Amino acid sequence: MASASLSFTHSILDRGPPSIECEFDEALAVPDTIVRAIEAERAGADAIVIDCMGDPGLKPAREVVRIPVLGPAETSMHLAAMLGQRFSVVTVLSSVKPMLANLARLYGVDEKLASILVVDIPVLELERRLAEVQQRLAEMALHAVERDYADIVVLGCTGFLGCAAAMEQRLLASGHDVPVIDPIPATVCVAEAIAKSGLKHSKRTYPFPRPKHIAGFNIPPIA
Repeated sequence: MASASLSFTHSILDRGPPSIECEFDEALAVPDTIVRAIEAERAGADAIVIDCMGDPGLKPAREVVRIPVLGPAETSMHLAAMLGQRFSVVTVLSSVKPMLANLARLYGVDEKLASILVVDIPVLELERRLAEVQQRLAEMALHAVERDYADIVVLGCTGFLGCAAAMEQRLLASGHDVPVIDPIPATVCVAEAIAKSGLKHSKRTYPFPRPKHIAGFNIPPIA
């Protein structure tokens, strides 16, 4: 759990889709994510957590700021790989599966990915259909453990925030002592630890972009 002294600010994108359910949505969310990252650093943030399991703009955001930038997909998948031998991700729709599978390969944990399962409920309907969401999450988590032999379950959408504990209890009631990773709380804890340790992303890996004219985008001056 994050410390009591931790404070949050939450930035909403002015431009981009209302939810991210495919690569197209993810691409449209990137430019304003970069802008918000620059603004957050200038406002005094110690670290940035991107609130989407597609990790939109993660790497370019790291290039334009000095503070740590974390994505919940990368963080959760690496935590899952440390906590068990195989993990499954339960997400919203089938259109998200290729994106998450590609991220697992990019992050070097695809050999530990047991499966990607879906509840088949769009992001913008999660809150309205919460009881159905929780039931479907529990069903898919049990499926992941009993059929796909997952040792860890990762919630594959940050819109599932707060559902992990109930899923763990449902799994335990079925005889499976399996952790369920809620990506935003987990990523916030990792971001806090990195910031408190005085660590940051390497500028050899994420160098500042060379200055140049960028047509059509209102990007604040970098560095």
